[in-house]
Amino acid sequence: MLNLQHVSGGYDDQPIIQDLSFSVTRGEFFGILGPNGSGKTTLLKMISGLIPTVSGSIQLANVSIASFSRKALARRMAVLPQFTAQVFSYTVRETVALGRYAHHQGMFQTWTAEDEQVLQTVMEQTTTKAFEHEDVQALSGGEQQRVFLAQALAQQPDLLLLDEPTNHLDLAYQKELLDLLKKDVNEDGLTVVSIFHDLNLASLYCDRLLLLHEGQKQALDTPDSVLAEDLIQDVYQTDVTKHPHPAIAKPQIHLLPDAADTATDTVIIDSSFLHIQSDHLVLAAPAPLRTLALGAWGSGIGWKQYFVNCHMSAGHACPDTERDMQEYLDEYQFDSSRTVSMATSVQPGQAVSVFRKNEYISVFTVAAASGGGEQKSVILWLFINGHLADETLIQMLAAAAEVKTYVLQELAVRAENGNFPSSANTFDRLAAAAVQQGETLSKNALVALEDLIRTSVYTATTQAIQRS
Repeated sequence: MLNLQHVSGGYDDQPIIQDLSFSVTRGEFFGILGPNGSGKTTLLKMISGLIPTVSGSIQLANVSIASFSRKALARRMAVLPQFTAQVFSYTVRETVALGRYAHHQGMFQTWTAEDEQVLQTVMEQTTTKAFEHEDVQALSGGEQQRVFLAQALAQQPDLLLLDEPTNHLDLAYQKELLDLLKKDVNEDGLTVVSIFHDLNLASLYCDRLLLLHEGQKQALDTPDSVLAEDLIQDVYQTDVTKHPHPAIAKPQIHLLPDAADTATDTVIIDSSFLHIQSDHLVLAAPAPLRTLALGAWGSGIGWKQYFVNCHMSAGHACPDTERDMQEYLDEYQFDSSRTVSMATSVQPGQAVSVFRKNEYISVFTVAAASGGGEQKSVILWLFINGHLADETLIQMLAAAAEVKTYVLQELAVRAENGNFPSSANTFDRLAAAAVQQGETLSKNALVALEDLIRTSVYTATTQAIQRS
């Protein structure tokens, strides 16, 4: 569809874009990234023919864009800038209809049935038909952007160029606009080339990304390859971290503020933060901890500050666990978004806590168990006073679960049917959290940490089961 070969160019013979080559296939959503001054807008203007190339060639469907007349090029290519100034008080319908100009011939242009059909279709697609008779200047920024997108789509282009299309739009309008474009790409074979400042939006919607720096190509690949931490840090000169999106297989880039902006007093989680009440056991940390929890309210990886076990009598019926837990947390004024909560028959007063440390790090472990009938359960909380990567947190939780299972077998804790607790319950009611202060642990320190966790979990779990 679009092919650039060794393209250089800019303003006043200054080559802002330098020896750039890439191609975009039909039906592709192609994103252009780069810091301010990297040449993104200049490149888009060169592709649209507004700025001539100094050297190299730009071809659309194997034909040089220099060979097209302006009107002929407009039938193949449409441009949606950051914001379109509306000088005249046109209605929405009149504004969208301007997109049909490229398809009219001669001095006396006649509005045809085909024009009307295209107009109605693009207004329906962009949900602008509801206000087609309103003045464009009276619309919100998001509504105006949809109108100008409808105008561009009315050209029926093969290629749509966009310069930061979500600039000045709120979250809902950003999603609405990009969802519409992605639908046109997937269903109608539209080719989209768009500049993005928001790396995460580009990752979510683009098939491939081009990363520019000082007018040169730094990377051209899928979002997962281009949005590499070291590459983004080098080009943008800022600290970032990369994480997968929680719902789809796309990466997301997060800024890391300076340490001075996030610094707090050193926190050591120990028994001073553990509170035993008649109907619940709670550890209230002074700040959110990086947490992995399983089999509980607040399961998954996140930042949690409160760790709660609610005492439920044996045989307690709980038809709607989620609703009951929310009501419980509300009653005791726990912020549910920052809470890991479990509901068991464990008596809070039977909890065992163990604090251990070595030359690298310290660990505070809380275990409690309930016995009798089919209500046997063990809760295990692990608090690590150090900085861990998420994968290390998972590794430490797995080590704790392994030790917990070993203790159950060693003490011959059996269910009513005489079997040992199944491996499916190994991770039940388990949480591990790290304070995320100090330097990330070295390899030697991680080995020492795992040994520390194994011994502390063994001691706490053994004593908790024996006490129950």
